[in-house]
Amino acid sequence: MSFIREGELTFIERFFANILKAGPMPKHVAFIMDGNRRYAQKCHVERQEGHSQGFEKLAETLRWCLNLGIREVTVYAFSIENFKRSKEEVDGLMDLARQKFSRLLEEQCFLNVCFAYTSRHEICNAVREMAWGVEQGLLEPSDVSESLLEKCLYTSNSPDPDLLIRTSGEVRLSDFLLWQTSHSCLVFQSVLWPEYSFWNLCEAILRYQMNSSALQKARASYMDERKRQQMAKDQAYVRKKLQQEGTASHEDPVHQQNLLQQYTAMREERIQAFLQALEQKRVDFLDRLCTASA
Repeated sequence: MSFIREGELTFIERFFANILKAGPMPKHVAFIMDGNRRYAQKCHVERQEGHSQGFEKLAETLRWCLNLGIREVTVYAFSIENFKRSKEEVDGLMDLARQKFSRLLEEQCFLNVCFAYTSRHEICNAVREMAWGVEQGLLEPSDVSESLLEKCLYTSNSPDPDLLIRTSGEVRLSDFLLWQTSHSCLVFQSVLWPEYSFWNLCEAILRYQMNSSALQKARASYMDERKRQQMAKDQAYVRKKLQQEGTASHEDPVHQQNLLQQYTAMREERIQAFLQALEQKRVDFLDRLCTASA
């Protein structure tokens, strides 16, 4: 039996969900699931039980998201910094993750799991990938841009989160999706993660709806500015090329436009070839990793 889809919303929950869905709804929600250890302390149980309850709450939260029409969820399951915890706790978390996420994979659900992750490491890795592309002759240095960096992030196949929720009362991102949440609604809630409820999620969505218009406007403005900067770079290249060709070509607007189109087409071709090579590089790395652990 599906442990995401089992169980239905109550009548009052369905009623309120339908009211919420009349407004703008986040398509992608990210969670920092904080408070498992404090929950265990509060309930006088072992830390492992707190983490186990946290995984169960994730399954329940995914069901709520499914009912609300939220089609993608990303969770911060384990930071690289968490490896500094005791060996007993880390080993227990690893065992739990294998058990619980194996069940989630069987669901073929809409969940992205950030495991052994920090955003700074992700961004640094994306920069290294672009540098590798230049070294391999797949990219020109002028191809490096914010847009290309985004395509090198681990989350390149997902839209940026519309809403990021952190539980337990902490008001920091803890190095989670720093690039991707620059135009997201950030909601910090005091409830401990294992005690999270449908109504906590609804409260967060209401806050998103109150700020949705401003967020969309800011994101659109940012994208327009990024396109303007790229166009300015392309036009600067064309002007330099025309100066090298001489005065006659510099005064021909048709030639200028053709040169601009050729340059942008060549850049896109290089970028696509680089992204394909990068994907193959990552597949080869995973194959080697699986072979080594077998």
